[in-house]
Amino acid sequence: MIATRRHIAVIPCRWGASRFPGKPLAVLGTMPLLWHVHQRCQQAHHLDDAVVATDDERIQAACRRLGIPCIMTGEHLTGTDRVAECAQHLQADAYINVQGDEPFISPEAIDAVSDALTHLDAGSVAVNAYATLSDAAAVLDHNIVKVVVGNQDKALMFSRQPIPYPKSHHPTYLRQLGLYGFTRDGLGLFQRLEQGPVERAEEIEMLRLIEHGHGVQMLAVSDNGIAIDTLEDLERARAML
Repeated sequence: MIATRRHIAVIPCRWGASRFPGKPLAVLGTMPLLWHVHQRCQQAHHLDDAVVATDDERIQAACRRLGIPCIMTGEHLTGTDRVAECAQHLQADAYINVQGDEPFISPEAIDAVSDALTHLDAGSVAVNAYATLSDAAAVLDHNIVKVVVGNQDKALMFSRQPIPYPKSHHPTYLRQLGLYGFTRDGLGLFQRLEQGPVERAEEIEMLRLIEHGHGVQMLAVSDNGIAIDTLEDLERARAML
């Protein structure tokens, strides 16, 4: 068991998303997406701080206007690589990557990941939250990452395809949430590992750990929100709000 004292949420935000450039500053209600995510982090009880990490001056300027702590980083392959750079400047026992396109992420889910990090078993280096998918269209949506979870709550595989394939039995489909927790050592390990061919093909960063034989502890949480990957998602989110 790892006794943790300080947990920090890092919200990685980049401007140049291929499907939705400028997404972190897209307006939901009257505020940009990154503000909503930061608010959710502030509502969690087990976090000591929450910061935005970006390499874009427009996002940095928006954070200044909104009073949100922001760290400028270099360019990175993934959000977790960006979080790892931030960890060099933020002393903590654990870091929680809360993706900047999850404006409805539950503060209770963030706290649950924080709790799970304090009981991480020796075979796992990270915690990843997931929720059940009930919408058939979401199962088929390549923007939504699906995960297969084994008997010991370890991730077996992530994919943008519907997995497992329903050849002879209708499975329960699970959505990977943009909510990852790492101990300091686990985050350092992630940063040292090279991207494998499956991660590069799928563009799912947690596959890096699985491809190199490291365990990802999956944590079931309640989630009724959506991730914002496209303009259509933003319109759905505006209707939900």
